[in-house]
Amino acid sequence: MKTILVVDDSRIMRNIVKNTFSAMRIPCQYVEAANGREALKQLESQKIHLVLLDWNMPELSGLEFLKKVRSMDEYKDMPIIMVTSEAARYNVIEALKNGATDYIIKPVNEKIFTEKLSKISL
Repeated sequence: MKTILVVDDSRIMRNIVKNTFSAMRIPCQYVEAANGREALKQLESQKIHLVLLDWNMPELSGLEFLKKVRSMDEYKDMPIIMVTSEAARYNVIEALKNGATDYIIKPVNEKIFTEKLSKISL
């Protein structure tokens, strides 16, 4: 079973992301983190197959987490999709330039998730 790490400082948003993803009927389990620091701990403690990552979080932002993870060899190929309300073009470019696999602008929906996930192998 695949493990998906949902990283967002809002519990409500983590639940929305999980529920939207669950509606796609992809068998998986979820682990959660409220910030980038917690997310790093989750990565170290288990095998993660996909990260759904918010940008704006306390302690360690999504972008800082992304840069840190992409600098580690064991995670260079792991899919990381930014799921954020940061909709400005320069934010999208910045995230992709730093190794984001893809970028989803909130609010999320099943159609967008399906489209983005069709590009990666889970």
